[in-house]
Amino acid sequence: MGEKKGKYKIVAPKIPKNLEEYISLDPNIQDEDLISMKVICDCEIENEMAEHVEFKQIIFRNVNFKEVSFKFIELTDIRFENCDLSNVDFYGAIIHRVELINCKIVGINLSESSLQNVKFENCNGRYSFFSFSKLKQVDFNNSLLQSTNFQNSNFAKVRFEECNLQQAQMSGTKLKGIDFSSCEIEGLGIRIEDLSGVEVSPMQAVSLSKLMGLIIKI
Repeated sequence: MGEKKGKYKIVAPKIPKNLEEYISLDPNIQDEDLISMKVICDCEIENEMAEHVEFKQIIFRNVNFKEVSFKFIELTDIRFENCDLSNVDFYGAIIHRVELINCKIVGINLSESSLQNVKFENCNGRYSFFSFSKLKQVDFNNSLLQSTNFQNSNFAKVRFEECNLQQAQMSGTKLKGIDFSSCEIEGLGIRIEDLSGVEVSPMQAVSLSKLMGLIIKI
């Protein structure tokens, strides 16, 4: 279940200082490869496909991911800065202590994944997929999440602040304690039974009342 602002703190990635910088990633990544302890910047990573790859203690800066599929990837202590991960396939990912700052993640696939201590800051995440995933201590701040799929997910200490959630889908996801009051939620797809304990603004409450067949006269 989500909790109010200020009741938990996202644990930041534990990344050593003075890591060596690289302008490319090792080509031909294989299943179960481990890649760690570096800064990867100002490059493209394209046409890579592998499963159960593990990335640890890495900063990705100004990196464009194209035609990349890393199913069941493990990301631990990672920071993405100004990266484009649009349409990347991270199905079944395990993501822990990760930050995505000023990133484009349009259409990213994080279905059936586990995210803990993850922050999305100033991200464009339209049409992304988080369905059937577990999110614990995850922050979405000032991000575009229109038409994003959060259906049948498990939220525990999840925050949305100043986000656009128009047309996002959350049916089957319990939303008790989630605060949408600073967000745009027009067209949000949810079920009546998932609304218990949701925190919204007065205008949002009027909009959501339509789900229950209520007509509010002002």
